[in-house]
Parts: sequence; structure tokens; C-alpha cells
Amino acid sequence: MKVLCPGSFDPITVGHLDIIRRAHALFGQVVVAIGNNSTKKYLFSFDERVALVEEAAEGLTGVTVEAMDGLLVDFCRERGIGAVVKGIRFGADFDFELQQAHMNHDMGDIDTVLLPAAREHVTLSSTIIRQVHNLGGDVSKYVPANVAAALARKRAL
Repeated sequence: MKVLCPGSFDPITVGHLDIIRRAHALFGQVVVAIGNNSTKKYLFSFDERVALVEEAAEGLTGVTVEAMDGLLVDFCRERGIGAVVKGIRFGADFDFELQQAHMNHDMGDIDTVLLPAAREHVTLSSTIIRQVHNLGGDVSKYVPANVAAALARKRAL
């Protein structure tokens, strides 16, 4: 079965990659879709985020990366994707993802599978990564090497 792992990935973290790898182990084919959320202010441009995720996912057989514009259910329908896989860290994630899951099912008959974050990644979020980076902290152990390099380039500007 082909599944979707959507997100804005600003930036992609080792926790995101763990969910993608686990989704691949369970389902075989994973499309990682990078989208825009109109309520977020991004550190990386849309094209930068797509490129960073592509490079981070390089070598993961059965995993493809695509830019997503529009409704998730339309994206899934157009590509024959039967389910969405999302990682959850704590109760607030569950509350939000449950609402999204019901909407996606109602609008497009798309099921959602929620995977609990691995213990070592449960406190990771792109927001925290951006905040620590902006304050001069080293986030290299929380992000893929290509993202750490991109963050260093941003800091040098």
C-alpha cells in the first residue's frame, strides 16, 4: 500500500525521518509531501524545504518526495494513496491529528495511521529546532547532516 507522510518540514528532523522509515517498513511505499501552511512563518523557502527533504530521504528505497499544493485528499486521490501516516508526540498532537483524520476521511475516504514518536524523539519539533538555532544553539544532533549544513549557511548570512 502507498501511504503519505505530509508536513511542512521546516526543517525536517531526525524524528520525521524515523516516522518515514517506520511507515516504509509497515507499508512499503511512502510519499513524503511538503506543503505550505498559511498560518506558519518559514525559515526555509518552499523550494529549500523540498530540496532538504529530498536530500535527507536520498537512499530510502520506496520513499519519494513531492511538493504538495492544495487539499491533501485531492493529492492522495490523484496518486492512488490510501492512507496518511503521521507521527504524534503527546496528547495535543493526538487532538489535532484526530480532527484532521476525520476531515480527510469525510472529504476523501482517506484513513490516517498515527505512529507514536520514538522515545528519543518525543520532544523534537521543527519549531524548537528553529528557536534553538535562532538563539545560536547547536541542533546538529536533531536534524540530518544536510539540514545542519543548511542551518549553518543561514546563520552565516
